[in-house]
Amino acid sequence: MSIRARGWGWRHGGRRHPAVRDLDLEIAPGERVLLLGASGAGKSTLLHGLAGVLGGDDDGETLGELLIDGRRPADARGRAGLVLQDPDAQVVMARVGDDVAFGLENLGVARDEIWPRVRAALDSVGLALPLEHATTELSGGQRQRLALAGVLAMRPGLILLDEPTANLDPDGVREVRDAVASVAAATGATLVVVEHRVSTWLPVVDRVIVLGAAGGVLADGPPARVLAERADDLRAAGVWLPDEVPWRAPATSVGPRHPLLEASQLDVGRIAGVAVQRGIDLQVDAGRVLALVGPNGVGKSTLALTLAGLLPPQGGRLAASDLLAQGLRTEPIRWRSRDLLTRIGTVFQSPEHQFVAGSVRAELEVGPRALKLGEGERRARVDELLEALRLGQLAGANPFTLSGGEKRRLSVATAIATRPRLLVLDEPTFGQDATTWRELAKLLVGLRDEGVALVAVTHDEVFVDAIADERFELHPQAFEVSSIATSGARGSARR
Repeated sequence: MSIRARGWGWRHGGRRHPAVRDLDLEIAPGERVLLLGASGAGKSTLLHGLAGVLGGDDDGETLGELLIDGRRPADARGRAGLVLQDPDAQVVMARVGDDVAFGLENLGVARDEIWPRVRAALDSVGLALPLEHATTELSGGQRQRLALAGVLAMRPGLILLDEPTANLDPDGVREVRDAVASVAAATGATLVVVEHRVSTWLPVVDRVIVLGAAGGVLADGPPARVLAERADDLRAAGVWLPDEVPWRAPATSVGPRHPLLEASQLDVGRIAGVAVQRGIDLQVDAGRVLALVGPNGVGKSTLALTLAGLLPPQGGRLAASDLLAQGLRTEPIRWRSRDLLTRIGTVFQSPEHQFVAGSVRAELEVGPRALKLGEGERRARVDELLEALRLGQLAGANPFTLSGGEKRRLSVATAIATRPRLLVLDEPTFGQDATTWRELAKLLVGLRDEGVALVAVTHDEVFVDAIADERFELHPQAFEVSSIATSGARGSARR
């Protein structure tokens, strides 16, 4: 399928400035394009426009012209397959097999062809689960694989992927990339993929298009040429260049440890009596960054929510020290939400799950208002966070209209706004370009240096290498703890 844009743009309803503007480009049938650009440059908006799902006049304003095979995208629905940035928004059925079959049934694929396609698609993305497995029991990374399987099973003429590997472990990244490349090669489909980490997709794309933050196209051409000739421009625009690390945190100084949480023989799970991990021994210290790592579906988010006092332990013991409890019971699960505000802040894997207000500024004021802070102090805290995380010009925007990277920064900011002693963050660097990644990392390390403890669930190996003081690696029914080789790190311990 071919793509043509002439002066195209889109302005969300209620927003003053377009999310995309002045876009001119042509993509030939069968091309494989890596779409790059700063966080908020409009990459996701372009994919939604190509898929014909931006909405009507009540949802926003279309500028210029955008065509697929000479037709408006809304008139070509069913020929383009879109994997959304938020996989939760794409799960529609209760069982894994039915969810993948949903698109095929809507396309009128013959019944005897549907289930072989479903199984092949699930195998191709490495989601080895029974067809009747409940979609509500999937991890974020598994839901991402499920969404991709649903698209690949449809064999669309245009494959649109919005950060399809952001929540996947390294093995999953390679599996998904190779599965997409295989389907595109077999069907001749046109591929447009948005991904901040350039190196992942370079082996399978033949063109790079970079959107400018102020509109239009910043760079366009074969990957090797664009990356070589426009490296300085791309770096200035926040594009991740292969093998470059935006920033490394200074090592923590050697000194006594001040534990805030201690887990002893802890069992964790989301269903009473069903533990996904057992016998966890773990300590969370003030002024340290602890990375929770491991393959998809192993229980990292479940452990994080348990540490945050939002899920009850399934067994064993989780106790807060006096430094964190400050006169409360030692078990965080017994604390009220108001008690958690200044003690443990949580950033969920899906930012949308914690938005409750109609504007970015109002969202940031929710926590400080609950603490009954005065107007002056509330405004000072919010203004500081808006500036630090590049959200100032979006202060009046609805949080749900932000890009994925902007939503993630807002969700981190809402947790920081109450200044808790411990932060639990699930995929804190999701959707960030190199510039916003660096600024977010500096903000988190600044909190660490002020004595805040940080626990981060992450598949971002750059984050682990450059920011974390320790890593806690989960495996199915096993785990491994080791210190990062930095000054002051604790000696490695294994079990």
